[in-house]
Amino acid sequence: MADADPRILPDKQQMRRAFERAAATYDAAAELQYEIGNRLIERMDFIRIKPRRILDLGAGTGMFSAALMKRYRKADVIALDIAPSMLARAQARGSWLRRPACVCADGEVLPFADDSFEFIFSNLMLQWCIDLEPVFSELRRVLAPGGLLMFTTFGPDTLRELRASWEAVDGYTHVNRFIDLHDIGDSLVRTRWAEPVMDSERITVTYRELPRLLADLKQIGAHNVTHGRARGLTGKRHWQRFAVAYENFRQDGVLPASYEVVYGHAWSPVNKHDRTASEVPLASLQLHREKRGRD
Repeated sequence: MADADPRILPDKQQMRRAFERAAATYDAAAELQYEIGNRLIERMDFIRIKPRRILDLGAGTGMFSAALMKRYRKADVIALDIAPSMLARAQARGSWLRRPACVCADGEVLPFADDSFEFIFSNLMLQWCIDLEPVFSELRRVLAPGGLLMFTTFGPDTLRELRASWEAVDGYTHVNRFIDLHDIGDSLVRTRWAEPVMDSERITVTYRELPRLLADLKQIGAHNVTHGRARGLTGKRHWQRFAVAYENFRQDGVLPASYEVVYGHAWSPVNKHDRTASEVPLASLQLHREKRGRD
């Protein structure tokens, strides 16, 4: 992944600014993000762990930092995000007796000592990383032996309608890069995680009008932040051609926005220096489900 086309890689400075601006509107617009995070929380019902320290990686406004504090009442929860304005809202979660500790940092370079956590939870953050293998290596470094990583991210079919519609207009990148489930699983294996498990599902959110879809993406900070994006304003003619292209996807009176949601979990090996982490046949673990969303 390090040799990917640099045009499709995220611009970290632009990404930080986008999430800074979105902090005030994020909670009202992030219905899909909260739905996916809640589904990840539900999967924890089948895994028995008693972590003392938990890292919420890419915590945003702290919705799931609060959920983790409620589930693990004796654990210290650290909310990490790249945007200070997001963390200002996360800091208000919980009660005056117990709030998450907030750390502003890049999730690809963690400011923690080795073996700092027993559980790392990450909802829809990994798609913003430039190269997953160094990220997974860094996460394994700060996760104690026998600790658990659980995450969600988006797969390459995410916003496929948006991508195809812009490709009919110009040669710039207009949609952020999303990594294939198999490549994510391979990265976990290469970075020596134990017992990696991957699966995916498809969720379709529907809109009556295109501006609402674009506004939702902007309000959560999830609009285009790739290096290959157009740097000037998009002209009226381009917007009109884009809108016409997107109309080709309209069905039953609504416009779809497709999301390929990837779920994964893996364990830090009990002996972290053991290079024989267990491998799981990823093809046998894929689950593809579809759901119609709101309009």
